[in-house]
Amino acid sequence: MTRPDQVGPDQAEFDVIIVGAGPGGLSAALTLGRSRRRVLLLDGGPPRNAPVGAAHGLLTRDGIGPDDLKARGLADLRAYDVTVRPEPAREVRPDGTGFAVRVGPDWHHTRRLLFASGVRDILPNVAGLRERWGQGVFHCPYCDGWEHQDKAIGVYGQGQAAHHLALTVRAWSDRVTLISDGPSLLTDLQARDLARVGVRVREQDVRSVTGTSPLCVTFHRAPLLPLDALFVSPAQEQGSALPAALGCALNEQGRVVVDDLGETSVSGVYAVGDMTGAPQYVVQAAAAGMHAATCINTSLIHEDVRALGADFHKGQAEV
Repeated sequence: MTRPDQVGPDQAEFDVIIVGAGPGGLSAALTLGRSRRRVLLLDGGPPRNAPVGAAHGLLTRDGIGPDDLKARGLADLRAYDVTVRPEPAREVRPDGTGFAVRVGPDWHHTRRLLFASGVRDILPNVAGLRERWGQGVFHCPYCDGWEHQDKAIGVYGQGQAAHHLALTVRAWSDRVTLISDGPSLLTDLQARDLARVGVRVREQDVRSVTGTSPLCVTFHRAPLLPLDALFVSPAQEQGSALPAALGCALNEQGRVVVDDLGETSVSGVYAVGDMTGAPQYVVQAAAAGMHAATCINTSLIHEDVRALGADFHKGQAEV
């Protein structure tokens, strides 16, 4: 077992360690590998969208399965100096001018650290809903609305979030029902908005979600509601506790705060994708990964130039 004190900060094993192998992490690894950087990509498990049958809206890959997309991304990395380990990061700590990252029993050292660890969905506590997540129950109408156009669609939620999601889903079908599972918490104006476009509101308490095609929402004291799809905006939490443990600032929604370069409040630590509060689309995460990678590479270039300058001036002084 290596210890974090066995390798000095000037002997970093990697230029960049990337935590997370979703679209953001894969895209960053590809860009950094092509920049001739030595990269360690930590693949902590299946993608967040693994339960869905297909990922939509991705240029040239519309409808590709999430596992297939990830496999293609990993295959792209084989030509470059990118090491992939199918393990999560267990611990991270500052180490001189870089960072030490524990993977299994071993510590690895890096000059820069990029988190692409995503978020976890916290689904409503409704019987049968989790079992149908990605298979009849969805969160993104831009990803799955087309497949359910003109069909019976439900939207689960309350208040402003439900108002927004119901109006969005209405673009794909005029057969939309808002299921608030109790008081809708809509303002009078929001209720009028929904009524104006024909969105019905069911405030009865939900018992369960059953069936597959169609789904069936059952209520405690009301007739059941058959649906072809149900859209939910779940609460979310960070996929990894390491950014917060390292001291990265979080906003009021629990997202990691980053600047225009993708850098967090901790110098040398970057974050991309869903975990930053960015729009939650595959192509958005991939673009953020590439952007952060170019910024990381630029920072390393300037760091190397400064180090050469310091060595040059030291040599001159010793002559």
